[in-house]
Amino acid sequence: MGFWEVTNSLLSGFRSTCLMFALTLLIALPLGLIISFGSMSKFAPLRLLVKTFVWIIRGVPLMLQIMIVFYVPGLMGVSVLPRFSAVIIAFSVNYACYFSEIFRGGIESISRSQYEAGQVLGMTKTQVFFRVILLQVIKRITAPMSNEVITLVKDTALARVIMVEEILKTAENIMTKGIIWPLFYTGVFYLLFVGVLTLLFGCAEKKMSYFRT
Repeated sequence: MGFWEVTNSLLSGFRSTCLMFALTLLIALPLGLIISFGSMSKFAPLRLLVKTFVWIIRGVPLMLQIMIVFYVPGLMGVSVLPRFSAVIIAFSVNYACYFSEIFRGGIESISRSQYEAGQVLGMTKTQVFFRVILLQVIKRITAPMSNEVITLVKDTALARVIMVEEILKTAENIMTKGIIWPLFYTGVFYLLFVGVLTLLFGCAEKKMSYFRT
C-alpha cells in the first residue's frame, strides 16, 4: 500500500475516533455535572450512593468497563449492544465520573458569600448558580478539564478491544498486509488532534481571564 492509500484508510478510522470523542464529551459533561450535584447532596444516602458509584468507576480500568458493557448483557440473556454504542456508554459513564469530581472541586471552591449575595438580590439558588457561579467554576476547572479531555483522545484507542474500527485498529488491520509503519503514523493524527485541543483550551482560558482578581 502506498502512502496516500494508507492515509485515506487511517482517515476513515480517524473519523470514527473523532465521533467517539465528540459523543463522549456531549454526554459526559452534562452527566458529570449532574453526578457532582449528587455527590454534594445534603441527603446522606444519595451522597453515599453517588460517591460509591464514582469510586467504583474510577477504580476499575476503562478497558474492563468497555468489555462489561459489551459482553455482560449477552451473558444475562439480554440483547447485545452494538459495538460502537457499548463504547460510547462505557466512555461516557467513565468520564462523567472523572468530570464530576472536577466540577465538585470547582463548585466547592466558590465562596458561600456569593450565593448569599445573589439571594439578597432576590435571585433563586438556581439563578445564582447558572448566572453567577457556573462561569467562575468553568474558569477554575478549565486546566484540569483540559487534561481529562486530552486523555480521552488517547483512550479512544481502547475501543479496539471489542473490534471497533478506530484509527489504531485500522492501522493494525493494515499491518496484516506486511507493513508496520502505519502503526507509528497514527501518532501524527493524535499529535495534531491534541495540538488543536491545546490551542482551543489556551484560547478559552484567555477569554475567561476577566475572572482574575
